[in-house]
Amino acid sequence: MKKTLILTTALAGFAFAASAQEVNVMSWGGAYTKSQVEAYGKPFTALTGIKVNWIDADNPATPIKAQVEAGNVTIDVADVEYSDAIRLCDEGLLEEIDPSMLPPAPDGTPALDDFLPGAVTDCAVANIVWSTSVAYNTENVNGTPTTIADFFDTKKFPGKRGLRKSAKATLEMALMADGVPASEVYSVLETPEGVDRAFAKLDTIKDDIVWWEAGAQPPQLLADGEVVMSTAYNGRIFNAAVAEGQPFKIVWDGQILDFDLFVVPKGAPNKENAMKFIAFSTDTQRLADQASWISYGPARKSSSALVGKYVDGKTDMAPHMPTSPEAMKNALTNNFEFWADRDTDLNERFNAWLSN
Repeated sequence: MKKTLILTTALAGFAFAASAQEVNVMSWGGAYTKSQVEAYGKPFTALTGIKVNWIDADNPATPIKAQVEAGNVTIDVADVEYSDAIRLCDEGLLEEIDPSMLPPAPDGTPALDDFLPGAVTDCAVANIVWSTSVAYNTENVNGTPTTIADFFDTKKFPGKRGLRKSAKATLEMALMADGVPASEVYSVLETPEGVDRAFAKLDTIKDDIVWWEAGAQPPQLLADGEVVMSTAYNGRIFNAAVAEGQPFKIVWDGQILDFDLFVVPKGAPNKENAMKFIAFSTDTQRLADQASWISYGPARKSSSALVGKYVDGKTDMAPHMPTSPEAMKNALTNNFEFWADRDTDLNERFNAWLSN
């Protein structure tokens, strides 16, 4: 508690000097960015006087390399997926983050012991645990899909399918739908035969796929009836179902868990403010606060007990988390190192498959 107080006092003392300062944060938009604005941005500005400028992107990792190499960096903080954080750090495109700046848990547990395993790296600090899962519109599906195999079964459940236009998550789900146990997916996908098997499974629904690229698209595709099922970020489906009243349900079977992390591009124009923003936004209370806006799990252990109801005051958030017992029955955790090493090759294969 003492260390948390010191951090808060230091930030508060900085408020007057920072009154004309700012920090540019790039995130994914929609309900997700709204959760960050409410849980992180507004209280951070109230405490420090530092203005937070929010910038939406389909994938915030994409512009970092170009900006750093051009020597024209405008992003101070980006919210990126784990494999991108590893790759960008390995390529020297990110500032290193000193973990000693991260506040401890309320009971004094050091930050590195409080964050989930792997959630803090040399260049990144995680804020959420999320998943790519299958969702469907109950009004457009006859019956009840319950497995990842059902997503690929267009005879049992006719209709178009929404899939993210990316090799990552798509190939893993294809293998699980083809009978590969979650525990063996990456060992299979490491082999040429395993890659062929994944694409062969995708071939079975290729003519029925509607591709999406931004997280806001799957709920819209489901609502419009353009697809009957879609892969989606679980929090986007939660928001559509609970906040907007859409008749959507999630199939947790075969979900793929991932972290999102904050990174600071090399040469960020407001680097000091960026580090202050990250330290503030990833403390115990702030991560718990975000989970009241969207169904993504906090990346700190001490935050879990503070997660209660949705902002509507009546919906318990725990059952909607991708880390709930029901959701974890057949879940796959994204192998971050696998994708950091193979992202380019597998996406080249994926793009060639798309064009055939």
